[in-house]
Amino acid sequence: MPQTVISIQTRGQGLYEFTEAAQKFVGGQASGEGLLTVFVRHTSCSLLIQENADPDVRRDLKTFFSRLVPPARDPQMRWVTHTTEGPDDMPAHIKAALTAVSLGIPVSSGRLMLGTWQGLYLFEHRDHPHRREVVLHLSA
Repeated sequence: MPQTVISIQTRGQGLYEFTEAAQKFVGGQASGEGLLTVFVRHTSCSLLIQENADPDVRRDLKTFFSRLVPPARDPQMRWVTHTTEGPDDMPAHIKAALTAVSLGIPVSSGRLMLGTWQGLYLFEHRDHPHRREVVLHLSA
Protein backbone atom coordinates (compact mmCIF):
# COMPACT_ATOMS: atom_id res chain seq x y z
CA MET A 1 0.00 0.00 0.00
CA PRO A 2 1.66 3.25 -1.11
CA GLN A 3 2.15 5.93 1.50
CA THR A 4 4.01 9.23 1.71
CA VAL A 5 4.30 12.24 3.99
CA ILE A 6 4.03 15.73 2.54
CA SER A 7 5.18 18.86 4.32
CA ILE A 8 3.10 22.03 4.29
CA GLN A 9 4.67 25.30 5.44
CA THR A 10 2.08 27.66 6.90
CA ARG A 11 2.30 31.41 7.49
CA GLY A 12 -0.20 31.48 10.35
CA GLN A 13 -3.94 30.91 10.58
CA GLY A 14 -5.68 30.08 7.34
CA LEU A 15 -6.40 27.40 4.76
CA TYR A 16 -3.56 25.96 2.66
CA GLU A 17 -4.54 23.94 -0.39
CA PHE A 18 -2.63 20.75 -1.17
CA THR A 19 -4.93 19.13 -3.76
CA GLU A 20 -2.24 19.15 -6.43
CA ALA A 21 0.29 17.33 -4.21
CA ALA A 22 -2.31 14.69 -3.30
CA GLN A 23 -3.30 14.21 -6.94
CA LYS A 24 0.34 13.89 -7.98
CA PHE A 25 0.86 11.17 -5.37
CA VAL A 26 -2.31 9.30 -6.42
CA GLY A 27 -1.56 9.65 -10.15
CA GLY A 28 1.88 8.15 -9.64
CA GLN A 29 0.50 5.14 -7.78
CA ALA A 30 -2.90 4.11 -9.05
CA SER A 31 -4.66 3.50 -12.30
CA GLY A 32 -7.68 1.76 -10.81
CA GLU A 33 -10.05 2.38 -7.95
CA GLY A 34 -9.09 2.93 -4.34
CA LEU A 35 -9.30 5.21 -1.36
CA LEU A 36 -6.89 7.96 -0.39
CA THR A 37 -6.71 8.46 3.36
CA VAL A 38 -5.28 11.82 4.41
CA PHE A 39 -4.13 12.29 8.01
CA VAL A 40 -2.54 15.33 9.68
CA ARG A 41 0.07 14.56 12.36
CA HIS A 42 -0.67 17.54 14.63
CA THR A 43 -3.23 18.56 17.27
CA SER A 44 -3.53 22.28 16.48
CA CYS A 45 -4.47 22.15 12.79
CA SER A 46 -6.98 20.12 10.80
CA LEU A 47 -8.10 19.05 7.33
CA LEU A 48 -11.00 20.19 5.17
CA ILE A 49 -12.50 19.50 1.79
CA GLN A 50 -13.72 22.91 0.73
CA GLU A 51 -14.42 25.16 -2.24
CA ASN A 52 -11.27 26.10 -4.13
CA ALA A 53 -12.67 28.68 -6.57
CA ASP A 54 -13.52 31.76 -4.48
CA PRO A 55 -10.91 32.87 -1.88
CA ASP A 56 -13.72 34.61 0.05
CA VAL A 57 -14.82 31.16 1.24
CA ARG A 58 -11.44 30.58 2.91
CA ARG A 59 -11.45 34.07 4.47
CA ASP A 60 -15.01 33.63 5.76
CA LEU A 61 -14.21 30.22 7.27
CA LYS A 62 -11.14 31.63 9.02
CA THR A 63 -13.24 34.53 10.37
CA PHE A 64 -16.07 32.22 11.48
CA PHE A 65 -13.74 29.94 13.46
CA SER A 66 -11.94 32.96 14.97
CA ARG A 67 -15.29 34.26 16.20
CA LEU A 68 -16.44 30.82 17.36
CA VAL A 69 -13.22 30.17 19.31
CA PRO A 70 -11.33 33.42 20.06
CA PRO A 71 -7.79 33.53 21.50
CA ALA A 72 -7.37 32.63 25.19
CA ARG A 73 -6.70 36.31 26.05
CA ASP A 74 -10.32 37.15 25.03
CA PRO A 75 -12.49 37.71 28.16
CA GLN A 76 -14.97 35.00 27.14
CA MET A 77 -12.11 32.46 27.12
CA ARG A 78 -10.85 33.15 30.67
CA TRP A 79 -11.76 29.57 31.63
CA VAL A 80 -8.85 28.26 29.50
CA THR A 81 -5.99 26.85 31.60
CA HIS A 82 -3.69 25.50 28.83
CA THR A 83 -1.78 28.66 27.86
CA THR A 84 1.84 27.46 28.09
CA GLU A 85 2.35 27.73 24.33
CA GLY A 86 0.51 31.05 23.96
CA PRO A 87 -3.03 32.40 23.73
CA ASP A 88 -3.66 30.76 20.35
CA ASP A 89 -2.74 27.21 21.41
CA MET A 90 -5.80 25.94 23.32
CA PRO A 91 -8.18 27.65 20.86
CA ALA A 92 -6.26 25.84 18.08
CA HIS A 93 -6.82 22.51 19.84
CA ILE A 94 -10.55 23.28 20.15
CA LYS A 95 -10.82 24.19 16.46
CA ALA A 96 -9.02 20.97 15.51
CA ALA A 97 -11.44 19.00 17.73
CA LEU A 98 -14.39 20.58 15.89
CA THR A 99 -13.04 19.71 12.44
CA ALA A 100 -11.34 16.63 10.93
CA VAL A 101 -7.80 15.31 11.32
CA SER A 102 -8.34 12.63 8.66
CA LEU A 103 -10.26 12.42 5.39
CA GLY A 104 -11.10 9.68 2.93
CA ILE A 105 -11.29 10.51 -0.79
CA PRO A 106 -12.36 7.93 -3.39
CA VAL A 107 -9.96 7.38 -6.29
CA SER A 108 -10.93 6.22 -9.78
CA SER A 109 -8.64 5.78 -12.79
CA GLY A 110 -5.78 7.41 -10.88
CA ARG A 111 -7.82 10.56 -10.12
CA LEU A 112 -9.22 11.96 -6.88
CA MET A 113 -13.01 11.89 -7.14
CA LEU A 114 -13.41 15.44 -5.85
CA GLY A 115 -16.22 17.63 -7.12
CA THR A 116 -15.60 20.47 -9.56
CA TRP A 117 -15.02 23.13 -6.90
CA GLN A 118 -13.59 20.94 -4.14
CA GLY A 119 -10.02 21.12 -2.90
CA LEU A 120 -8.04 19.57 -0.04
CA TYR A 121 -6.91 22.01 2.63
CA LEU A 122 -4.80 22.04 5.74
CA PHE A 123 -6.54 24.42 8.16
CA GLU A 124 -3.84 26.05 10.28
CA HIS A 125 -5.24 27.20 13.64
CA ARG A 126 -2.05 28.70 15.13
CA ASP A 127 -0.99 32.34 14.66
CA HIS A 128 2.66 31.69 13.82
CA PRO A 129 4.20 29.77 10.90
CA HIS A 130 4.51 26.01 11.27
CA ARG A 131 5.74 23.11 9.17
CA ARG A 132 2.93 20.56 9.14
CA GLU A 133 3.12 16.92 8.08
CA VAL A 134 0.27 15.28 6.24
CA VAL A 135 0.26 11.52 5.61
CA LEU A 136 -1.22 10.28 2.32
CA HIS A 137 -2.08 6.58 2.23
CA LEU A 138 -3.57 4.90 -0.83
CA SER A 139 -5.42 1.60 -0.47
CA ALA A 140 -7.02 -0.53 -3.15
